[in-house]
Amino acid sequence: MAEEKKNEHGFVGETIIGDEVVASIAGMAAQEIPGVGSLGRSTVRRALAGAFADAAEKARSGVTVEVGKRECIVDLQLNVHYGYSIPNIINEVRKKVAARLLEFTGLIAKEINIRVVGIDIQPQKPQPKVQ
Repeated sequence: MAEEKKNEHGFVGETIIGDEVVASIAGMAAQEIPGVGSLGRSTVRRALAGAFADAAEKARSGVTVEVGKRECIVDLQLNVHYGYSIPNIINEVRKKVAARLLEFTGLIAKEINIRVVGIDIQPQKPQPKVQ
């Protein structure tokens, strides 16, 4: 996002928010919603790629963006946790991503396209053995 404004001190400059930043914000916002699992790829591919990725790269995984001057388009690929309503999760993710992008960058999310690519099954805690 590029923006040119004159502030109260009379300085002029351009602010550019990189696509990677917008993608990271969208990815982290999506993961704030209960029921959202990992972003992007299948479990095996994610495990292989994740071994060499930092936190910001993991947040961008499964997120692509097109950023304009005032608007953006977000494409998310995500896994959901088993037992959650997918339509409810999708609605909440759209609301949260749009709100976070507007709050942090001033960008309006023109489209938030979501593709559910898998189900994450949460491991169950082992039951204590009774003796």
